[in-house]
Order: sequence, then structure tokens, then C-alpha cells
Amino acid sequence: MSDLDQLTQSLARNLKRWRGERGFTLDALAARAGVSRGMIIQIEQARTNPSVGTTVKLADALGVSITTLLDYEQGPQVRIVPESQAVRMWSTPAGSSTTLLVGTEARGPLEMWSWVLMPGDASSSDPHPPGTTELLHVTAGELTLVVDGEPHTVPTGAAAAFEASVPHTYRNDATTTCELVMTVSIPPVR
Repeated sequence: MSDLDQLTQSLARNLKRWRGERGFTLDALAARAGVSRGMIIQIEQARTNPSVGTTVKLADALGVSITTLLDYEQGPQVRIVPESQAVRMWSTPAGSSTTLLVGTEARGPLEMWSWVLMPGDASSSDPHPPGTTELLHVTAGELTLVVDGEPHTVPTGAAAAFEASVPHTYRNDATTTCELVMTVSIPPVR
């Protein structure tokens, strides 16, 4: 089985499991996530590989991390994720990318990401649920962090924290590659 097939199967199994644990019908999850009922059925039957945006919406609606939805095996107390199992979630032809390194369920989902942004590239995000916080640490280059339309410069070695329930963008306005580690904490579903 290819990595993509394994990922699709894991997503199908985990989406169905978490939807059941939350007591959501297909219609309820569709309304909560803003994803069509038909798409959810296709995902749960492993007939499609959804976009990152769709996967994020479903994870947010269920109150779990993307890691939880994509996890091959759920349940271990200590989990070491080899580099080969980190999941590339976004990339551009210029070479920018995001890689989900590890995630866990704490009081709410908690995820750690490795980012590479090439000069001129950007990645924008819709608002996350209220109470969501993102923390980041720039390890190389300079990041322009735009939160609710306001740009902030984060140089190498600096860190930032912000409420991510507003539109936000990670952008590289510099002429060198920007690398950072980002963690997102999502509040539990109530």
C-alpha cells in the first residue's frame, strides 16, 4: 500500500471514529465544518484525498488535531515520529512547504509544524475556532506575520504568539529562505 493510500485509509477510519465519538451525524458534521455531506461520505469511504483546507475544517469541527485525523495508529502514550513519517501538507513550485511534525491531544488538540517559506511565498489561513493560539519560532531568515491585516516582522531567533481566531498569513518578504517551527493549540469541542 502506498503512503497516500495508507494516509487516505487512516483519514477514513479516524474521521468516522471521531465523528461517532462526538455523536455527530453526517449532516451535523457537514454543517459544523462547512464541508458537504457528500465529501464527508467520500472521505469516510476512502474514495477521495481531501485538500488541506478540508482536512483542517473537519479537524476543527471535531475538536481534534490534523495529526489525530491522519494518525496511522492512535493511542500510544509516547510517540516518536521518524522524519520519514512527517506529513508534507503544503508546498509550492518555488520550494516553500509545511510539514506536520507531531501532534497530540492535550486539553485540546496541539500540533507542531516545520515550515519553509521561499522568498516571495506566503500561506494564508482562515480564522480558527475562538481560543486557538499559535506559537512560532523563526530559525532562519525573517517572517512577516500578518494577523487580522496587521503585519509583524519576526527575525531569526525571535518567537511570536497570537490568537489565531482571525485571518492570518505567514509570508516571506525577504530575499532569503525563512524557516520556522510553529505550534497550534486548539480548544476542545464543548
